[in-house]
Amino acid sequence: MTNRASLLKRVISSTDGIPPSVKLSKHLKMAGSPFVFFRGTAPLYYQDLADGTLTVPDGLCRLPLTSIMGDCHASNFGFLTEEGSHGDTIIFAPNDFDDACVGYAQWDLIRFLVSLYLVQDHCQGVQEQRYPLDSPNPAKPAITTTQTDAAMQAFLSAYNTVCNDVISDPATLYQALDKPATGKLAKHYRKAVRRAAGGSDFTTKSALAKAVHMREDGLSFRHIPDKLVPLPASQYKALHGAFSPYMDDAVVDIIARKQAGTGSVNLERYYFLVGPAKPHNEDSFAHCHIVEVKQQREAAPLACFSDLNPVNRLNPAHLTARCQRRMQRRPDLLLDEVEWQEKHWLIRSRHHAKVGLDPEDVGIGNKAVDGGFAAFATWCGQALALAHCRGDRRSTRFASHVAELLPDCQSPLIETASTYAQQVIDDHQWFVESLRSTKPA
Repeated sequence: MTNRASLLKRVISSTDGIPPSVKLSKHLKMAGSPFVFFRGTAPLYYQDLADGTLTVPDGLCRLPLTSIMGDCHASNFGFLTEEGSHGDTIIFAPNDFDDACVGYAQWDLIRFLVSLYLVQDHCQGVQEQRYPLDSPNPAKPAITTTQTDAAMQAFLSAYNTVCNDVISDPATLYQALDKPATGKLAKHYRKAVRRAAGGSDFTTKSALAKAVHMREDGLSFRHIPDKLVPLPASQYKALHGAFSPYMDDAVVDIIARKQAGTGSVNLERYYFLVGPAKPHNEDSFAHCHIVEVKQQREAAPLACFSDLNPVNRLNPAHLTARCQRRMQRRPDLLLDEVEWQEKHWLIRSRHHAKVGLDPEDVGIGNKAVDGGFAAFATWCGQALALAHCRGDRRSTRFASHVAELLPDCQSPLIETASTYAQQVIDDHQWFVESLRSTKPA
């Protein structure tokens, strides 16, 4: 483990600025389980690809480049409103493009398959109290290897089916997944619908409502310790001056957002409340929205694969915005990038009704073990295939290559992902032990 430990220290230090340490909130979060560790160490995944520790089946090496998520895993899919906070159509789709770039689709495929295995480990660990992240409920079953194998097969089959559909009818690219009829996803879809503008929970549980006070004398952000933190007057003024030209309405308030995400939890992030200053009812409140201004770092794949495509030489925020526009059916209407204070910043609207999925949401319960986990993987496979195929809307070249090559590579992909998932579990154990050694006596 000596060489592996050295590699882990080097990659984590390069990404986070320090080796594993209890002083960094991101590292405390990553200690929760191998799944959470995997979410926070995307650069390690690409280092292992570059080193040959993780190998791609030879049959997929002929796939053409396309826009990829870069950090593709089970919790980076969910329900959201199209066009950011400007639309009310709820769809199921990828919801994180911070590591998006032009790359190989098989990187996303393998990373997602690995995450399915880690969801199983996470859910079993929560139930067995090995991972003390949530209150376990022993009465509810957790998914097993049988359900995980079925989910892996379902994911790849669904991905391949959509690619064949695109070949038959290129208009398929303009479809989206919206209304699950039954199962665990249906519950989360209904939650998203209720939180969208006009929904029954919009003024109480939408992203806007949970972050903002709606009072007769006007609107302002709530002050939530360690989450929404007020700004000094000078910083407020500087942010307003730099970013207000990119907003589509008046800036009502600005606040610092802390402890968001996993991979980028240590990057600066601010929320802008945009809209009329004094809405007094639900209709006028719906005209307001939150715009996130986030410091953007280099996409995870590019530390090891910087020369893959000239597009990847764009600054990090520009590259994220470009890929997101291509991969979404109806991209956020407010999506831009700015260079300020020698850093690159991504500007994007916050979805009113963004509903993500934690491992427990899809991997614990009778519905999960009775086909629900495979149904979730099917939807992810369909959504990812649509996003990948949209990388080139002028032809079906990508989809044609997938249809030709993927069927013969499904078993090798699953075997590769299962083997690497065990490597992640081992790495997480080392990581937890390393954190213990940094605790003060």
